[in-house]
Amino acid sequence: MSDVLLQVDGLKKYFPIKKGIFAREVGQVKAVDDISFHVYEGETLGIVGESGCGKSTTGRMLMRLIEPTEGQVMFNGKNLTSLSAEEMRQARRDIQMVFQDPYASLNPRHTVAQILEEPLIVHQIGTKAERRKKVIELLQIVGLSEYHANRYPHQFSGGQRQRIGIARALMTNPKLIIADEPVSALDVSIQAQVLNLMQKLQQELKLTYIFIAHDLGVVRHISDRVGVMYLGKMVELATSESLYEEPLHPYTQALLAAVPVPDPDFVKETKVLQGDIPSPSNPPSGCTFHTRCPFAKDACRELVPALQEVRPGHSVACHLYDDAVTMI
Repeated sequence: MSDVLLQVDGLKKYFPIKKGIFAREVGQVKAVDDISFHVYEGETLGIVGESGCGKSTTGRMLMRLIEPTEGQVMFNGKNLTSLSAEEMRQARRDIQMVFQDPYASLNPRHTVAQILEEPLIVHQIGTKAERRKKVIELLQIVGLSEYHANRYPHQFSGGQRQRIGIARALMTNPKLIIADEPVSALDVSIQAQVLNLMQKLQQELKLTYIFIAHDLGVVRHISDRVGVMYLGKMVELATSESLYEEPLHPYTQALLAAVPVPDPDFVKETKVLQGDIPSPSNPPSGCTFHTRCPFAKDACRELVPALQEVRPGHSVACHLYDDAVTMI
């Protein structure tokens, strides 16, 4: 078993809701509400869920692009939440991010060479000649050429821009890359190319990924383990094989049932979710999923289920698997 590279405990992010002329705080949006997980060195942890469940907020908190309200993030033996701004800047040399939108994440006024060189300048790595050499080397690694270095972002397609984003993330030789929906803005044919590139780079450079997405097919393709989020909470965490073969949480079952099967004769028993996602500013009591769950009982409306291991390597936050609650 590999060593744990990242350990997250009790992570929360509450955004204040302010109203009135004096901007008094009248409530909170619970974007991420008490999640815990770990990532092993060299693996890919996928995080999935519907829009607004807190996936991207979680990714940004791990890099402290958003400050957590509460909780602890241990990376490589360091508590990132207690570091000063300068110490965190240095720590980001080992943690990099690939952003969702390849159009918005690149500075349109800079050439590709300037964009890729910037992380090296910020972290004071190498001479000008060494930095230029590294830029060309990384361009070739991600499938681009040396002559692309002097072009501007608007001269590239979406897939090429995302390759540039990946190259930028690799410039400082990081240990962990947080990929925030890196293929969702790309055509389906290009998505496969970028995913295959990321897997190839992971093997060659011994990278660890946290892969955030809402597409269950994409996550299955690339992830070793998968965490499912709903309304700011982690509701299920298991190996990719275990989660897709035998999902335990009713929400995960409904998500997988909604994935289309490319077979016109296949008849699938669909589990359509009833109702809308509750507001994170006023989440339901007890289990947040009970308002849409076909198996909800009294305990689900009152008690918050803990994420607990019910099978080897398979954890779920659901009262259906809690013996003490089931017997009530």
